[in-house]
Amino acid sequence: MHARVIAATAAAVLGCTALLSPAHEVRADTAVRPSVIAHRGASAYAPENTLAAVDRAAAMGVLWVENDVQRTKDGELVVIHDDTLRRTTDAERVFPGRAPWNVKDFTAAEIARLDAGSWFGAAYKGTRVPTLKAYLDRVEQHHQSLLLEVKNPELYPGVEQQILETLDDEGWLDRRHLTDRLIVQSFSAAALRTVHRLRPGVRTGLLGAPAAADLSGYAGYADLINPSHTALSPAYVDAVHALTGPHGAPMRVFAWTVDDAATARTVAGYGVDGVITDKADVVRRALYWY
Repeated sequence: MHARVIAATAAAVLGCTALLSPAHEVRADTAVRPSVIAHRGASAYAPENTLAAVDRAAAMGVLWVENDVQRTKDGELVVIHDDTLRRTTDAERVFPGRAPWNVKDFTAAEIARLDAGSWFGAAYKGTRVPTLKAYLDRVEQHHQSLLLEVKNPELYPGVEQQILETLDDEGWLDRRHLTDRLIVQSFSAAALRTVHRLRPGVRTGLLGAPAAADLSGYAGYADLINPSHTALSPAYVDAVHALTGPHGAPMRVFAWTVDDAATARTVAGYGVDGVITDKADVVRRALYWY
């Protein structure tokens, strides 16, 4: 138990350091290395975007988790990636006449009936789609940090404000969380501009890889540029780092979705500040334990 506490403490120090200082190379003699972010929780080992995936990430000592937020027909914020319920729940069986099973067409009570775990494995039968509030509570319980994605904002008018209100209600917009425990990201630049306008203190990240020549246009409201690892190069990472974001710090880069050691070392060598992964144990071992 003592060894686990020491390991977790060391990982916390490393994770915070990585967020404060961009890493331009990865060496065994330095503690400045990318943060490791569990994509949809520990999604290689538990059903994605569920509380079980958060718990598994915490058990692995992972300090950051990523999730996706959408809205039900009656206005509840839920954590699920797809805009339909088909892939990760049994909605087709429970509601056979409700094709195409869009999240926005079901009430929170209806979604709460669905099994969001059996598709992944029998051990997770009965796992539910969590509300954003329940998800925040679990992440807080584990003292983790959150990379929250505003998913499909065009389907949910006003969802940015609703997400911010929920974060505020749950205590996630205080100075401690805003400093190093919360980042809101989206593929939608418009959604990020809205978040920045409503709550300027919230750090934001743009998903995707805009042309290097266009990066300065995002610096007024985005603290990070978060591309697929396939779109990265050292020059691109340097171009992002050369810009100052809305909170007066160099813009940063989180790369997704990296699930093998070789790719993790490659993007770390480019100087990325975070690595988003389904297999946090693999990436952390590659970057920290060699």
